[in-house]
Amino acid sequence: MDESSAIAALGALAQPTRLAAFRFLVAALPERVPAGEVALALGVPHNTLSSHLAVLARAGLVSAARQGRIVAYRAEIGGFESLVGFLTDNCCRGRPDRRSPVPGQDEA
Repeated sequence: MDESSAIAALGALAQPTRLAAFRFLVAALPERVPAGEVALALGVPHNTLSSHLAVLARAGLVSAARQGRIVAYRAEIGGFESLVGFLTDNCCRGRPDRRSPVPGQDEA
């Protein structure tokens, strides 16, 4: 991940509704969730949520798939793991063996 992608991902998550949507979709993994179901769960109007999900998708944190007339979303853990990797690349004065493992990542 490069710096501009990291800034886009951090910006996407730095808004309460988008953060809640991402966390909701993470909890639903590996399933895709229809946008209307996410909107209902978060108490957000569907059109407002669609805008938020589009920001998350552009940042590589969610993906969308059309299922007939319904658009369903899934969290993209790979995008999130890339962000965490970017943030921790220079950890521990160049000694990655000194850091605590990141949950969900294999230890090197």
